[in-house]
Amino acid sequence: MIKFSDQLPRYLLEKQQIWMTVVYTALFSLVFILVSVPFSGNAWFALGSSEAFFYTLAFVLIAALIVVLSRMLMYRCRTLERFTILGYALWVVAEVILVSLLYTFFTYEGVRLGVIEPYLRSTGAVFESALVYTSVCLCVPFVFSAMSFALQDRDNTIRLMNYGNVVSDRPAVPYTDKRITLFDNNGVLKFSISSDSLYFIESDDNYIKAWYMDSAGEMKQYMLRCRLKTVEDSFADSELVRCHRKYIVNIRKIAVLKSVKDGYKIDFDIDSVEPIPVSKTYEQAVLARFNSR
Repeated sequence: MIKFSDQLPRYLLEKQQIWMTVVYTALFSLVFILVSVPFSGNAWFALGSSEAFFYTLAFVLIAALIVVLSRMLMYRCRTLERFTILGYALWVVAEVILVSLLYTFFTYEGVRLGVIEPYLRSTGAVFESALVYTSVCLCVPFVFSAMSFALQDRDNTIRLMNYGNVVSDRPAVPYTDKRITLFDNNGVLKFSISSDSLYFIESDDNYIKAWYMDSAGEMKQYMLRCRLKTVEDSFADSELVRCHRKYIVNIRKIAVLKSVKDGYKIDFDIDSVEPIPVSKTYEQAVLARFNSR
């Protein structure tokens, strides 16, 4: 059961998803305005070449700018350790209120300038009407886009679930030669390696980097388009453990788990690899797995 205190799925804070949500919102709002305004007595939006149309256009552009700036700020805040579902919901509510206040301001300025005709008596009535329109224009596309991203993330997770069933140059031996196989967002197999050779996986926005030791004993990395959350969910029962919003590590490859001022750091005892931080969110899980390995 989803709780408001749960951490927001990271796929909702990625750049591609945020901008797709903005596009969905713009298209839905345009269609909603075109369909609903002719049948509404509580909106002053005008279509055509009248002075009111340009007033309407100015409002729409400023409202769109508010949403774009808000989503840009949301993307900047994606690094927060605890960006919860409640926080996201309150963020959306704030967007609705801001756009509704803008609508209320435009209404009274338009009446004062004679651009639009007065149709509601009180400020409260105008603001209440604006809340209804704005909630529909913003919340409906937000919900549908979030659902589509959730389904896509689930499909990616399912593709990664059976990482032992892999076409390889040599047969996989259960429990002694476990393979870690990674697929890109299109479901194409891109990377397959023995779990004994994989050290950690690093998130890089919409991509991940798999760090591994090749047959010559050199540390290398492989990048593919995939979400770190997908890897975490798919390999929950393997040696791979989430230790930070940016990292998943192979618990069996940790040489030293050292205590530092801000918590713990993971050291693989490899000169070319810097120690990896362990965030407070994952600290207890990492300690438990490390002590029981």
